[in-house]
Amino acid sequence: MSSLKITKKHHRRFNNPFPSAPKSLPFVQGTLFSESLTLTTHQSQIFPIGKDFQLTWQSRNGGFLSVSHRLQPNKFLWSTIPGQAFVSAALAETEIQESRGSFVVKDREVRLVCDHQTVEDIRVIDHLDSLLDATGPDVPSGCAGFDQNDVKKSEFPLLIISGRIFSKKKKRPQDSSLSKNMTLARDFTCARYWVFFDQKSSNQVGFQVRLGKPNFGLSETISPVGLRRRRVMRLKLGQLRKKKLGWCWFFPRQRNYVAVSSAEDEIVGMKPQESTEFNRICLTYSSEKSEKFYGFGEQFSHMNFKGRRVPIFVQEQGIGRGDQPITFAANLVSHRAGGDWSTTYAPSPFYMTSKMRSLYLEGYNYSIFDLTRPDRVQIQIHDNSIQGSLVHGNSPTELLEHFTGTIGRPPVLPEWITSGAVVGMQGGTDMVRHVWDELRAYDVPISAFWLQDWVGQRETFIGSQLWWNWEVDSTRYWGWQQLIKDLDAQHIRVMTYCNPCLAPTDENPNRRKNMFEEAKRLGILVRDKNGEPYMVPNTAFDVGMLDLTHPDTESWFKQILQDMVDDGIRGWMADFGEGLPVDAKLYSGEDPIVAHNRYPELWAKINRQFADEWKSKHEEGEDPEDALVFFMRAGFRDSPKWGMLFWEGDQMVSWQVNDGIKSSVVGLLSGGLSGYAFNHSDIGGYCAVTLPLIRYQRSEELLLRWMEVNAFTTVFRTHEGNKPSGNSQFYSNHKTFSHFARFAKIYSAWKFYRIQLIKEAAQKGLPVCRHLFLHYPEDDNVHKLTYQQFLVGTEILVVPVLDKGKNNVKAYFPVGESCPWQHIWSGKLYTNQGSEAWVESPIGQPAVFVKAGSLVGETFLKNLRDLNIF
Repeated sequence: MSSLKITKKHHRRFNNPFPSAPKSLPFVQGTLFSESLTLTTHQSQIFPIGKDFQLTWQSRNGGFLSVSHRLQPNKFLWSTIPGQAFVSAALAETEIQESRGSFVVKDREVRLVCDHQTVEDIRVIDHLDSLLDATGPDVPSGCAGFDQNDVKKSEFPLLIISGRIFSKKKKRPQDSSLSKNMTLARDFTCARYWVFFDQKSSNQVGFQVRLGKPNFGLSETISPVGLRRRRVMRLKLGQLRKKKLGWCWFFPRQRNYVAVSSAEDEIVGMKPQESTEFNRICLTYSSEKSEKFYGFGEQFSHMNFKGRRVPIFVQEQGIGRGDQPITFAANLVSHRAGGDWSTTYAPSPFYMTSKMRSLYLEGYNYSIFDLTRPDRVQIQIHDNSIQGSLVHGNSPTELLEHFTGTIGRPPVLPEWITSGAVVGMQGGTDMVRHVWDELRAYDVPISAFWLQDWVGQRETFIGSQLWWNWEVDSTRYWGWQQLIKDLDAQHIRVMTYCNPCLAPTDENPNRRKNMFEEAKRLGILVRDKNGEPYMVPNTAFDVGMLDLTHPDTESWFKQILQDMVDDGIRGWMADFGEGLPVDAKLYSGEDPIVAHNRYPELWAKINRQFADEWKSKHEEGEDPEDALVFFMRAGFRDSPKWGMLFWEGDQMVSWQVNDGIKSSVVGLLSGGLSGYAFNHSDIGGYCAVTLPLIRYQRSEELLLRWMEVNAFTTVFRTHEGNKPSGNSQFYSNHKTFSHFARFAKIYSAWKFYRIQLIKEAAQKGLPVCRHLFLHYPEDDNVHKLTYQQFLVGTEILVVPVLDKGKNNVKAYFPVGESCPWQHIWSGKLYTNQGSEAWVESPIGQPAVFVKAGSLVGETFLKNLRDLNIF
């Protein structure tokens, strides 16, 4: 990324509590021209893409392209806008502001925009040799611009579309009274482009867009196709001027110059150097006003993104994310720490729509999906090329299955992690044994104790925090191995915590190793511009971050995991992964801005490889269910392939929409539509705040309601939060213990179905918890739902209480279901499709429904009776 400015905001004491939205490249619009007599004179032409897909060129209305499956030629997977450029590019200066894991990307000055486009040739390539041997402007130097490994995997024939993108340098009118008029300029800038389509599989079409270097200060020349094309283009131009479309080519008889609308002046700045390459590329294509867009990874505020600009960049989700007053306070004390609706740990450049269209990008560059226009989409990439795929499918489940079939799916989880509650607590050996005794008294089914403070704790200004030195604190957890053995004898596993960062531990009195110094000595830490270990500000202290591109890092960290497992540990939280500094120096030498989005996948990969290697060594003579599990929060597009289990990070201990209990449901469902099949949140939320005028503490009611939600997610796990003493805990009193026991049993009552769904997820990529869109896409009311309700598989409907003081909820029963929905507490049947009903939901009896008469429903109800829940 050239012309880059990086601004560090880590240590600013007072900041703007209401930061403005970052400036970015405006929506780029330009004109499309056909430079081919063949394309101009034929109304419609069809070109094959592999054996299953086709591209159609229509010359009417200025010309447009569409891609479709041959068996469904009228259902477009992708189409351009008639008469409008679909490839454009720009050169811009970029500023990235960074503060403790939060990032904002801004465009400081846009120096050049090439927004107009010609289509000169559409070439069919029947075999690899013809592509490699091809020369001339129709291909980028004999396929040199394309990934030849991908080409070899493609199914022929392939397509290459070629032409030019161009722009004129604008001159401002000297008289302000001319601001509404058109001004003229002779010089223009142009560059060649190539668009490559190939069939990747029976359900995907790959695409690549490559740009040549821009040519500056040239004069336009008419190609020798003849006057006939000139007349056609002049006719088009007249029509476009009437529609006031802005910049457009103008070809008079003798002289060649451009007509420029002064309304566009703010886009173009000074002329760049001739050696400069584009660092923005845009792909623009059609959409429908009523089209709904789902996906984009784990998003916490919205399900449908039509009308929004969605940035794809891994980072801290923020504290509040727009909920007040906490976002105000967080932004005030730390630059942009509050985040906003778009900030997330695990974004993905993928979507599917209500019109059964789907697209994803490959690579890791920063990108923005601009969905603000009703009739079009524009993807802006901070690079000079684009690569991705169009996904074909006739239902959301098909689209998701085809997408995850490419990026990868999670493995089947061992049953122990989903058999009962994962008890997240802290305090040391004595505290664990005391709480364990009480849990047995309440007959709570337990899968594991998750002890994140196994490494010891220290107090900081944000609360109790861990020593990031991955070894047991033998003072806090005396008799560590005996504790693990005692729990294992009752089929209860122990889980711990780690992350890819290391803190200096000179002040830790209980350490045996100094892993920070060891990693520093081995040279496996990320480095700063001076070649020294990059001390990354993170929450309340600075840490070194492992360089996951270094060949020695993997074996070194796997030994840490091996030492944990040798003690009897069977699972861990693999935290963080979202904070790689964008000015770091990596062993691989790769661009750290691109590596930033890749880092969480590398982090997941190391953990997954270790888990798989350990399993392969212990398959014979060991309990097959004694497998390892790790869970993480940071991710990108391919993380579902490497991660085993995800959790949603640090929600506020609140009822609020953007960063409280409601957002945990939205994140669960949006992530599920993006391939994150196994996900859950901390019961009760994590982030508590105790400021003089702003207090967020976990109430008992919030804790109980959060238990009710999470009893219907993949994993039922508690967390004490960052300020345990001020939060209500499951062990606080008889009421919380009883409620925890009740919903741990309800969770275990549908274990039989959970096992089925976990296997289905591993085979098809479908999530355990599902937005109703996945199965009822034709129901318009379903598209209005966000956090209000969700499906568990196809057989259970959950309508949780997510508001303080409420004891009833409004349930919606979708159109397209043949079976009535049965309320599990009253037995009442709801038979009217497309109807709403108010349902009583006192604490302890959330609104849950099963399909009447179904095997899953009947088995679930029987298990609840056997567990004395009724």
